[in-house]
Amino acid sequence: MEDNQGVKLWAAVLTFLWVANGAAVSDRSAKSKLDMIMDSKARRGSVVVFTQKELEELGIVEIPRMVPDGFRQPHVYLSKGAAAGTALIDFKKLRHAQGAAPGWLDNLIEGERPVRIEVEVESANGWCTVFLKRMEISKIAATGKVLEVLVKSFFLTLYPNAKVNEPFQLEYNIDHFDLKPAGLFVYIKK
Repeated sequence: MEDNQGVKLWAAVLTFLWVANGAAVSDRSAKSKLDMIMDSKARRGSVVVFTQKELEELGIVEIPRMVPDGFRQPHVYLSKGAAAGTALIDFKKLRHAQGAAPGWLDNLIEGERPVRIEVEVESANGWCTVFLKRMEISKIAATGKVLEVLVKSFFLTLYPNAKVNEPFQLEYNIDHFDLKPAGLFVYIKK
């Protein structure tokens, strides 16, 4: 995945899957589906479905290529139009792996922490918006202005081209996404 395109796609899939710590995927179908979409080989008008398990497998295998350290045990929870993700995250390691200088936030939350992120996704006509609704670090919730500061101070400094709470155009001939408890449904343009 190229950095900008990969970040856009993953932000739409699940914002929390920025980084992961590697493990082998037992079922290669998820990777095959992703490659098919990114290589524009998905049939026009088709729907590609990623189950919750496949999304977790993709995160485990694909994301370490972007940032190899500081994130482990990712889990995905899907619902209608929304998703949540949990993981153990070491923010200082993440920033270091990206070559970022240590920041004030690193000192406040140094060490590995359980993190939960909740997003809502709206998508139609080749556009998508991922709304970051809530973030918990060590069971301490951040919403509203505090959440905005965390996103600006940490996430956007590492991924300045990522779009959070603002629409972005979908690539790879994707018309829209639909999140359901059964999985992530990716609709290819007709």
